[in-house]
Amino acid sequence: MWKLDFDEDFFRIYDSKKLIAGYFDPDYGDIFPKENSEEIIASMLKNHEKISGGIMMVPLVKFQLFDTDLDTSLDNVETQVNRVNEHLEKWKRFISDTKFTSHSIRISHTDQDMLTITFPVNFSKPTPLEKNSLMEELFDILEKLKNSGLL
Repeated sequence: MWKLDFDEDFFRIYDSKKLIAGYFDPDYGDIFPKENSEEIIASMLKNHEKISGGIMMVPLVKFQLFDTDLDTSLDNVETQVNRVNEHLEKWKRFISDTKFTSHSIRISHTDQDMLTITFPVNFSKPTPLEKNSLMEELFDILEKLKNSGLL
C-alpha cells in the first residue's frame, strides 16, 4: 500500500492512490565535510548503509479557510473550526498513544492552508538505506496514522 521514492536527500511517502502522504528524512548521522554531503549521502544509499531512524513529516490539518478567494459564512467558518478541533483531538490521542517525546508543527511549504507535523522515528534496529527495508520500519507508524484517520 505504501511506497517510498527517493528525492534529493529524503524520501517521499505515497499512499495506495499514489498521492503524497508525507516525507521521511533519514538520519544520516554527522556528515563531514558538509560541502561533500551530496556525494556522501549518495554513497550511503548506494552501499545501503544502516541508519537508526529519521524524521517523518505528514499533514496535521487542512483548515479549508485560508484561501485567497475565500467568501464564506459564519456557519461555514464554525463548521471548519469544529472539524479542525475534532481532528486535533485525534492527533492528541495519537501522540499520547505512541508516546512521541517531541514534535514540531509548521505551515506546509506547499499549501498555506495546511499545517504539517514533524516527529522523530526511531527504528527497532539499524536499518539499511534501501526502500524495502525502510518501509518495513515505517509501515506500522503509517498504518497507525491511517487507521487513526490522520492520513
